[in-house]
Amino acid sequence: MSEATFTFRVDESLKDQFTTAAKGRDRTGAQLLRDFMRDFVRQQEEAAEQDAWFRRQVQIGLNSANAGNLVPAAEVEAKFAAKRAATRRRLEAAE
Repeated sequence: MSEATFTFRVDESLKDQFTTAAKGRDRTGAQLLRDFMRDFVRQQEEAAEQDAWFRRQVQIGLNSANAGNLVPAAEVEAKFAAKRAATRRRLEAAE
């Protein structure tokens, strides 16, 4: 692994607090910053993967709809009205 130096400015008080907190974890500030950077990169990669998955799912749905694989709204409404009625009956019976 090749290494590079990452330099940035930070308020002296924040630096001191961070260094103290890092020592409390038996770590150096540099170790924690590397950990934070790795975590951030991982989170961004996971978010990009989730976004790509979501876009694929939307496209699958659009392709299906464009191919005519649709359920009429009245059919959907009737199905869920029946489910709501069954749930109400179960709740009333449990009282």
